[in-house]
Amino acid sequence: MINGKRLKELRKAKNLSQTELGEILGVSKSSICCYENGTRNPALETIIDLMHLFGVSADYLLGTDNLIKVVENHETNYRTLTNEELLFLDELKKNKFVYDILLDDPKRGADLIKNKIG
Repeated sequence: MINGKRLKELRKAKNLSQTELGEILGVSKSSICCYENGTRNPALETIIDLMHLFGVSADYLLGTDNLIKVVENHETNYRTLTNEELLFLDELKKNKFVYDILLDDPKRGADLIKNKIG
C-alpha cells in the first residue's frame, strides 16, 4: 500500500489536481482519490510512473524509508519505519517521563494517550 499522505503532498507540490494526475497516469480521478485515502493500491506500473513523475523512490511512496532488523528469541524479523515515525520517536525521547512509560509498557502508554486525546 502506498503512503497516501505522501502521494497527496507530492501531487500538490507539482500543482496537480487529482484529475490532472489521473490523466497523466491513465487512471481516473477516483483512483487517485482512493490511492491518497489508502483504500486502493495502484498497479506496479503506476507506482513506477509515480516514481518517475515525482523523482522519488518506491520506498518513499510505500512509506518504508527505513528497514529495521529485529531479533527476538533467535528469530530475525524486519520492520519498516517512515522518516516521520523516526522524527516522532526523536521528539518522544526528549520527554524522558513519557518515553519511559511508553517503553516500559507500550500498551498502557498507548491507552493513556488514547484516553487523554479521545
